[in-house]
Amino acid sequence: MGWWGKVVGGALGFAFGGPLGAAFGAAVGHHFDRGLDGTGEGAGEQERIQTAFFTATFTVMGYVAKADGHVSAAEIAHARAVMRDMRLAPAQVQVAQNLYREGKTAGFDCDGVVRQFVHECRRRRTLLQMFLEIQIQAACADGELHPREDAVLRRLAGLLGFSAAHYAQLVALVAAATGATGAGAAGGRAGAGQRAAPARLDPTTARAILGVSAEASADDIKKAYRRLMSQHHPDKLIAKGMPEEMVKVATSKAQEIRAAYELLSGRH
Repeated sequence: MGWWGKVVGGALGFAFGGPLGAAFGAAVGHHFDRGLDGTGEGAGEQERIQTAFFTATFTVMGYVAKADGHVSAAEIAHARAVMRDMRLAPAQVQVAQNLYREGKTAGFDCDGVVRQFVHECRRRRTLLQMFLEIQIQAACADGELHPREDAVLRRLAGLLGFSAAHYAQLVALVAAATGATGAGAAGGRAGAGQRAAPARLDPTTARAILGVSAEASADDIKKAYRRLMSQHHPDKLIAKGMPEEMVKVATSKAQEIRAAYELLSGRH
C-alpha cells in the first residue's frame, strides 16, 4: 500500500509534527480525521518520505510562485499540469491544491518545511535534487526566473545541501529544456493557461542540458549523460522515496537528457 493508502486508512496520521505536519494536516482537513491518531503507527519509512515529498513539493511550489509578489496564470497552470501528469485521484488533487494555497499564505514557514523534508529524506541527494529541479521548473513556468524567485530558490538550495554552483547548473538545465530566461532577464512569457514551451533541441541546447562545453569529447558527453541519468532515473527516484504518482515528471526529465545525448553523440 502506497503513502496515500496509508493516509486514507489512517495508519499514517499526522505523524510528522513540525511544519510539514502542520501543512499536511491543514491540507487534508477533516476528510480523514476518523482514525488519524497522530502516532503514524503502521507507516514505514518509504511512506513517510513519499508523504513528505508530496507535501513539500506543492507547498514550496506555492511559496516560490508568490515570491515575486504575483502568482501568474502560467504558474497556476503549471501546478495544475503537474497534478494532471501525476494522475491524481480527485481527493489527492484537492489536497495538492490546498497545499499550494498553504504555501502562498503569509507566514508560511518554507525554510522549516525544507529543513524537515531534508531530515525525512535522510539526505538522499538524488531525491533532494529532483525536488529542487521541480521548484526551478515551476518558477520558470511563465518564461523567466524572477530575481526574487531566484533569491528564494538559492536559499532553499543551500538548505537542501547544494552549492551555488550546483544550483546554477540546475537552473541552466531547466532553462535549456524549457526556453526560460535567467534571473532578471526578460523572456517570452507563456500565455494564460499554458506552460512554458520546451526549447527547440539543437546542439547548443543539448550541451546545456548535459552541462558540457562545445569542446567536450565523446567520452565527456557519455560521462555527463550517465551521471545525469543516474540522478534522474525514475525507478531509482521512486526507490528512494519519490511518490509513484510523480513517475511521469521524472520520466520527462530522463527523456530530455536522453534526447540531448542522442543528438550530441550522433555528431561524434
